[in-house]
This record gives sequence, structure tokens and C-alpha cells, in this order.
Amino acid sequence: MLNLPSPRAEVLDRRQQIARDLRALLGRDDLLITSANELKGYETDGLACYRTVPMLAVLAEDTAQVAAVLRYCHDNEVPVMARGAGTSLAGGALPQQDTVVLGLSKMNEILEVCAENQTARVQAGVTNRNISTAVDDLGLFYAPDPSSQIACTIGGNVAMNSGGAHCLKYGVTTNHILGVTFVTMEGAVVEIGGEAFDLPGYDLLGLIVGAEGQLGVVTEVTVRLMPKPEAARPLLAGFDSALDAGACVAAIMATGRTPVAIEFMDRPAILACERFTGAGYPTDAQALLIIEVEGSEAEIEIELAFVEAMAREHGATSISVAEDIVSAENIWKGRKSAFGAIGQISPDYLCMDGTIPVTKLPDVLEQIYAIGDRYGFEIANIFHAGDGNMHPLIMYDSHQPGVLDRVEDCGAEILCVCVEAGGCITGEHGVGIEKRDHMPLMFSPEDLEQMKALKRGFDPKWLLNGGKVFPLTETGIPAGQIDPTQGLH
Repeated sequence: MLNLPSPRAEVLDRRQQIARDLRALLGRDDLLITSANELKGYETDGLACYRTVPMLAVLAEDTAQVAAVLRYCHDNEVPVMARGAGTSLAGGALPQQDTVVLGLSKMNEILEVCAENQTARVQAGVTNRNISTAVDDLGLFYAPDPSSQIACTIGGNVAMNSGGAHCLKYGVTTNHILGVTFVTMEGAVVEIGGEAFDLPGYDLLGLIVGAEGQLGVVTEVTVRLMPKPEAARPLLAGFDSALDAGACVAAIMATGRTPVAIEFMDRPAILACERFTGAGYPTDAQALLIIEVEGSEAEIEIELAFVEAMAREHGATSISVAEDIVSAENIWKGRKSAFGAIGQISPDYLCMDGTIPVTKLPDVLEQIYAIGDRYGFEIANIFHAGDGNMHPLIMYDSHQPGVLDRVEDCGAEILCVCVEAGGCITGEHGVGIEKRDHMPLMFSPEDLEQMKALKRGFDPKWLLNGGKVFPLTETGIPAGQIDPTQGLH
């Protein structure tokens, strides 16, 4: 664990002045959080092993307030970081000591739904799940479904280009965003895109989605809605070997027939999830696949027969199919609760986020288990197997001296394996602080310089979400904007 310094005297003095200025600017005292105890609620995110208490927090209620805060921070060179629900698993919402956290959780209204265009316009603080809930009676849904969808917000999904179990068929966040209200660091409000499914000109949406809060703040989002399928049904396939399950996934994808979702769990994850939710998972299996198909009842029967045949061909020892909506929901409840379930069997864990070609699944799994054995860590594997987005969870006890350094080294080796297999260091969690120093695994100095040039174009003072994405060893980052924690060790 990091030994973080106490807030410097100059930070405390500046906090008081900035708080006075922002109260006067907004005309509201209740939108500011300045007390040390209350600010602890913003000191970390889903990567909870690192903590830094910010200077103060502002809870904006609309785009105009966001613009006013950003304009003030720009003019006074105050670092700022937008935050939604704080579910980031890569430290994407970890603040700096001299940072103003710009909270968007109060901006949680669904502003407009257009069933004819199959679109919805929502504020950035709306949770992922609530979009689908709001349009359920219209026979529509919002397809990206991160496991944290009950809590994570659409603004955070846009920042990290989040995926989910069903992105195998439907795609990730960038495939479902039509427009955004975007506020620049200077406080200018820009409308990009809209309800049309294609717009002329540069793909600025493609630039903003996945930018991890480096370029500006998204306050409203126009999302694309999808017609709900006629029916859907998941199948559970248990295997005696994680390698057999991985080979089955590769074989299914090689046929060109794409299920809605293919999710993988190994034995530690199966046992944890079954104990946590009672979802009916085969506890004697070494690995489990959740494979969902959808369509008409006739189509579902055909696809289930195909999937079952492929599973048995690759050594499946058990097959069970959800018989009704309740059993299907239980199956997905187990999967969606997986990270929390692991938290009940291990004091701490580090969730990785590498992506690989699906054909490399068996080989990479074998290497991950070998890396875990070498470091002395048990690793539970839970991932979106259909698109190769792996989530190895390295289990450890933070009370052991020096253990976090070893955990990070273990995770770094796993990311190296992913890149060597032809994959990348993140599929949906983002780079954040967790993987910033691993960026050179994928990108040359010239690549990184181009990224920094783009960052400077939007944020020349480097005030937005400092200490994230770019390796601290890289030149060209203003010294004052480097994370005060420096390296993670």
C-alpha cells in the first residue's frame, strides 16, 4: 500500500480560497464538499488499494454549472476530475491532492425518449441499468451491460468505452452513442452528434468515447436504443478443464455463428458465485461457460442444439438450460455478482482487463495459471470469452508486507502475455493509473507523443484527470500535473 503524504499546507490554504470562489460562483453552499471526513468518500474508486483525498468536491446539477466550474478551474489553473459513480476498476476516478472532483451523480435525469428514432437523451449521471428500465415498456433496451450496470453511470461508460456480457453481439459503448453535450476545459459547451445514426465530418464522438476524461467533460448523452429480442435463453456448460472450456469458445467463434454472449468462469469463481447467489452453477466443474442465444423459440432451439453439440464435442461434463425467465435471471445474477462474490473469499483482489484473440484463449489461460503459481497467488478467471476480454482476479491479502508490489508485478506479466498473444492491455476498464506505465507495451514513443499532442490540443494546461493514461516516465507531461503518488509501488 502506498504511503501517501498528508495534504500540504499550501493545498489547505488554496482549498479555502477555491471553496470561497466556487460558493460565490454557484451561489450555493450545498453543492460543495470541503470537510476532510466527507471528502474521504471521494478518495478512491473501484481500485480501492490506492487512496488520495482530493482538495474538494463540487456536485454539479446541470451543464451550466459544469461549464462554470471548468472555466474557473481553467482560469485559475486548478486540476479537475469528473466523477460519476466511482466504479472504475483501473483507478480512473482516483483524484490528486490538489484536485477539484467534479461530481456528476446529481445529473441523473432521463431527459427525452424518442421511440420512433429509438434514441434517448440522458444526463451523464444516469445509471446504465436505468436506461433500459425506462424504455422497457416500449419494447426497447440499451445494449451495453457492464457487470456494474446497476451502479455505473453513462458518463463513466462513455469515458471508458465500457462493454459487458452482451457486447459480443451488440458491441460496446461507442457503437451505441449518437451524440454528447461536451464541455471543454475552458468552459465552452459543444453539441457533438445528435439523433441521426450517421453524421458528416470528423468522427469526434469516436475521439471522445474512451478518452478517460482527458479531453473534456460529457454532461449529456444521446444513446441508441435497440428492440428487445423476442426471447433469450442462457445455457450452462461445465467442463473438467479450463483449457477445454477455452477451446470450446474458440471453436464456436470459428464457425462464424455468434451467440449473444459467451461468459467464462473457472472453479474459484464458480464456487464463489454459487455460494454468493445460489444460481445453480455446477460446483463440481473446473470451468463454466454461460452461453446465451436469442430469437424466436424455433431459432433458440436450433442455436441451443448447436451450442450443446459444440460443448459436448469439447468435453463438457454437464449441460443445463434456463427453462424460464426466473432461472435465466438467476444465471445472470451469478455472473453479474462475480466480482463481489470473489470479495467474500479473498481479503483483496486486483482485477485485470486484458484482451486477446479468442483463438489464443487456451494457451493464455495456461500461462496465467503458471504466472499465478510462480508468484504464489490464486487467480480466479472471469471474462467475456466471446470477444477475448479477460478479467483475471489476483487474490491476495493486503496485510502481508510488500504484497502489493508482487501483485502488480504479477498483473504486469499477465498483461505482457496478452500483448504477446496479439491482444491489448485493456478491453473495457480503461488505462487509468493501473496500466498507465504499461502503455509502452503497445505504443511506441511516437505513438504516445501523438496522443499527448491531442491531449494538449484539448487541454493545453494539462488540468483534466491528471496522472492517468500516460506513463510517468514519458517526457512532455507538465511536472505539476503528475500524480503525487508517483509510481504505484
